[in-house]
Amino acid sequence: MTSPDMPQVVRRAQQGDTDAIANLYERYANVIYRYVSYRVSTTADAEDLTAEVFLKMVEGLPGYREQGTPFEAWLYRIASARIIDFRRRAQRRPLTILTDGLEDSKPLPEEQLQQRQEVDTLRRAISVLSDEQQAILVLRFIERKSHQQVADLIGKSVSAVKSIQHRALIQLAAQLGSEEKVRHYLRGSHD
Repeated sequence: MTSPDMPQVVRRAQQGDTDAIANLYERYANVIYRYVSYRVSTTADAEDLTAEVFLKMVEGLPGYREQGTPFEAWLYRIASARIIDFRRRAQRRPLTILTDGLEDSKPLPEEQLQQRQEVDTLRRAISVLSDEQQAILVLRFIERKSHQQVADLIGKSVSAVKSIQHRALIQLAAQLGSEEKVRHYLRGSHD
């Protein structure tokens, strides 16, 4: 949700006001991180990509022009581009994950393994969807945005967003082998 003073904050940031830039970061860092984290496999990658998004934001602010869409939509486009670039780079190099020892505050190893397996299964299933389908599912079900908000952010009509979401959920259910569950979601809220 964009506040009425956001265009003023953006203009100040474009003029190099570090407080305004910090304000933009504080306002959008968590939502961009969540958006990225559901589309990449590790927390470290999500953190790095989120940092890249805000670096690109700062670099691109002088050329940013409001075009009737929320500032947040521009950040989501930057994030999507960063994710696509990341995936291209990842295809060219093998992935090796290094882990530190377990911390005392973490869940038991069995719980961690089960959670990791569930998240990995979901990520693999989501990864076969198109970038547009992934973006819509993350915005709708992770960010809890309405169909209208998603439509505004990605520049599509509400009916197009609903249609893409519907097809994505059916495809996701097929990937997860849970046709019955998708029917429950499709009967849910249609806001």
